[in-house]
Parts: sequence; C-alpha cells; structure tokens
Amino acid sequence: MKTKMDETNKAIIRQLCDGRKPFSAIAEELDITENTVRSRVNKLIEEGVLQISGLVNPEMIPGLQVVMMGVKLKTLDLERKAKEFSELRGVISVAVVTGRYDLFVQLVLSEDEGLSLLEFFKYELDKITEISDVETYVVYQSHNFRIPFIL
Repeated sequence: MKTKMDETNKAIIRQLCDGRKPFSAIAEELDITENTVRSRVNKLIEEGVLQISGLVNPEMIPGLQVVMMGVKLKTLDLERKAKEFSELRGVISVAVVTGRYDLFVQLVLSEDEGLSLLEFFKYELDKITEISDVETYVVYQSHNFRIPFIL
C-alpha cells in the first residue's frame, strides 16, 4: 500500500536533503514539534518510502566508473529478472522500464576492487539467463549525480 504524501511529509523529506540535519532544526523550520518530525520520519522509513544514506560524487573517487546498462530480455518475467540483476556485484539499482529495453541497470565499478566492466560481463552478467541484448553507457561526466558507495 502506498503512503499518502501530505505537505508535512514532503516538507520533512525536502529538509532531509542533508541527511544529518537534526530533527530539532527541521521542526523549528517547519513550525512543528520535534516528536512529529521523528515519528513521521520513522514511519516513512518503516513503510519503505524514505531511506537516509550517504551518497558520493563518483567523479571525486579515483578508480570509480559508473555505467548505465539497457537490457532487453527474452522473457516477460521482468520483476524476477530485475531482482536477479539487483543481486549482482556492482549493481546499484535496477528499474523495469518501457521502451527499447526492459531494464535499466546502474553499476558502479572499480578495477582497484577487482571489478572492471569486462569482469562484470565475464563473472557477474554471465550468471543471468534469458538476456537478448545489452547496451552499456559509460558515464564520463555528470552533473548533480550522486551514488551509494557499495564497493
């Protein structure tokens, strides 16, 4: 069941663009109690709406490479395949999409950690069956792009 996003929840989430911002400061800015902020944040986390995490600028970390991958499958069981992809080493996220591809897969790779694009294809992607076509897009430069540091 999807959570109703009222204006207070939206305002709290906007304030959390800095995930370290104290609930007391959010409460003061929004003119609500700190307990209201705390309980709403906890409920949003419990319901899977919100996750507070540290993100990095991949261009600032030597050796990291971000790759977007379009995947066309031979099956219509897209949810199962998305879950399989999400369990591969280096995968940040998987989205079931419309259009030319069935899935978009986002990867973070590092040769320093033993995972280059070639190694991903040879040792990770090889674990997935029923792939019809794969097209990779290496991110050379990005703007306002942050990723979880999973390596």
